[in-house]
Amino acid sequence: MDVAVLGWADVAFRLDHRRFAYAGKFVVPGGKAVALDPGTSIDGDSLPDPREEYAQGIVAAVAFSPDRTDSSVLWLRYVTVRSDRRGEGVGPRLLAFVAERAASREYEAVRIAVNNPFAYEAAYKAGFTYTGTDTGIAELVCERPTGDLACFEERDDGRSAERYRSGLDAYRERDLSPAEQGFCERVRKRGPPPVVGSPA
Repeated sequence: MDVAVLGWADVAFRLDHRRFAYAGKFVVPGGKAVALDPGTSIDGDSLPDPREEYAQGIVAAVAFSPDRTDSSVLWLRYVTVRSDRRGEGVGPRLLAFVAERAASREYEAVRIAVNNPFAYEAAYKAGFTYTGTDTGIAELVCERPTGDLACFEERDDGRSAERYRSGLDAYRERDLSPAEQGFCERVRKRGPPPVVGSPA
């Protein structure tokens, strides 16, 4: 899987709404990173006009922007994986990639607000941990330091089974679909997933 940061600001492209959730969010300028089909090469300058055609070769995308009140924090805003590639771990690897690269932009932490247990699990796989807070609109806030997580082996990062389960419990109190309920029960017993590696 090839991955690329297309730009830290002012990047916009159009995704096919039939294949991507949150497709319309990527038309708005801001920072963007993508995972690409093998053999695809794009950058922020070679994207098609989002008013006219879909960007091709994208497997997953994430939008991001700086925190408005804390310049040391980068917020990941929307993450989407193409429908035919969901469940392959593409999303967590893309999140980890952006979090590692954010260190070069002098960010110290990356946050993401997740609104369902599947997104929560993906964030945990990318090295994020539940902060114990929410956005006020039913999204749980997860955070991780920037850079390579191997540099932070000795820190208390909150990746305890108890912290992980407390986030799942917040979802279990909601009106979940049967698939979400079953997923919460399965992963709650297991505890936090192992962290995936970032693509090179």
